[in-house]
Amino acid sequence: MRVARVAAASLAALALLMAGCAQQAIQPQLKALNAEALGVEPTEARPVSSDLSEWWTACGDPQLDGLIRQALADSPTIQVAQTRLQRAQAQEMFASGADKPQVQLSSEVDRQRFTEHGLYPPPVAGSTLTTGTLQLEGSWELDLFGKQRSEIEASIGQRRASEADLQAARLLLSSQVARQYVQLGRLQAQRDVAVRALTQREEMLALIRQRVDAGLDTNVELRQGQGAVPDTRQQIAVLDEQIDLTRHALAVLVGRAPKALDGLNVSLEGLHAPDVPQSLPLDLLARRADVMAARWRVESARGMSDAARATFYPNIDLTSYAGYNAIGLSQVLKASSLQWGLLPAIHLPLFDGDRRLANLSARVADQDASVASYNQTVLQAVQEAVDQIDSVRSVARQQGEQQAAQVHIESAYDLATQRYRAGLGGYLTVLSAESAVLAQRRQAVDLKARALDTRFSLIRAVGGGWAPSPAPADTQARSPVATPAASTLPQKNPSQPLQSGERS
Repeated sequence: MRVARVAAASLAALALLMAGCAQQAIQPQLKALNAEALGVEPTEARPVSSDLSEWWTACGDPQLDGLIRQALADSPTIQVAQTRLQRAQAQEMFASGADKPQVQLSSEVDRQRFTEHGLYPPPVAGSTLTTGTLQLEGSWELDLFGKQRSEIEASIGQRRASEADLQAARLLLSSQVARQYVQLGRLQAQRDVAVRALTQREEMLALIRQRVDAGLDTNVELRQGQGAVPDTRQQIAVLDEQIDLTRHALAVLVGRAPKALDGLNVSLEGLHAPDVPQSLPLDLLARRADVMAARWRVESARGMSDAARATFYPNIDLTSYAGYNAIGLSQVLKASSLQWGLLPAIHLPLFDGDRRLANLSARVADQDASVASYNQTVLQAVQEAVDQIDSVRSVARQQGEQQAAQVHIESAYDLATQRYRAGLGGYLTVLSAESAVLAQRRQAVDLKARALDTRFSLIRAVGGGWAPSPAPADTQARSPVATPAASTLPQKNPSQPLQSGERS
């Protein structure tokens, strides 16, 4: 007996040593990117608030505010993210109960014929009797090696990642609604310009006919003028189609039927571009919802890897019971029917066909995959922010140059109009100058829409907003990205039709 016990103990120690050495050889290979090397200040991972800052209110458009709030309340995309969060919360609750004592009350009634050749002697043997049990049972698995604690940490990481996913979905949806709203405003403003261009083409065609009748132009100019009118009408038809499709897309984003917003009209002039700082602190990227979600998934994968390592160590369970058991229901609740027991148990894994090693290898691979995903998310976040900052500044410079060009072109149009009224020039020259003005107004509409779009994209790139530091007293009245020449440019509505003789 002594030799058998020594052999069993030696075998168990050898198996535990071999398993420990094997699992120590399986380690993660990837590491998270150094945030400081990318210009991102590292921050502690922490739960993400479910309340998203209403960054869109800075645009000053109640119509946009209502659309985004409705989208956040009714969009199926948000509802899917919310259900995933609820599932993660339930999983965390389930995992959190694993390291606590488990207690249950059981009651059993069994009608049984007892064999004549079993454990029970006569008169029980060979008779048919009713057995009753009323018992309180308890069990507790001691978490000496951290398996349950690691599983709880993994479930907490998943729940926090789901919270961050929900916020990322809310931010993405709100930015998509805002960008579609701006796109609708751009198309409608471009249609206004196209309608004015159609009026111009019709006026030009009438003038060409007069000149042809007077022998001043040929049929070549007449055919050209006639072809320009249907071409402009076709452009208006294309814009009408794009406006309808954009309205449909916007309606679906806010969770409504495609035709629900067919009467929606947007004025870009009523939208204020949210301010952006001259230099954006990149530590905001560490608080982006998708970056935080990826970070928490790394923590969750690490917890599952630690739990897999803990399976190489013994499990110690304590089980106890106390209650009543008797043959014959009338005897169950008697004091003499009381029974109790305490069953401590230790489970020592020895050989399992390398299933624990395979499970650990899979968990470590999951951990490496989560780290790689986190690194990719951080790199993408940095690129998006830098790209949008450069785009915001570039569009601001383009707006300054375009507005300066528009000032001169509208001045030329004004001079052409005055010469026509004074009989010193032809009306064809006026219409030609107006064509250049219309082209500039189209470009102004596009740049206005792009300025809004790039700022919305920048807000999304940095996680939903920031708190810019107060500007110095001498610069508070100036936009952070405005050019010095911007204050001298006219503030005319770029989609407003020109009238004959109107001055810039």
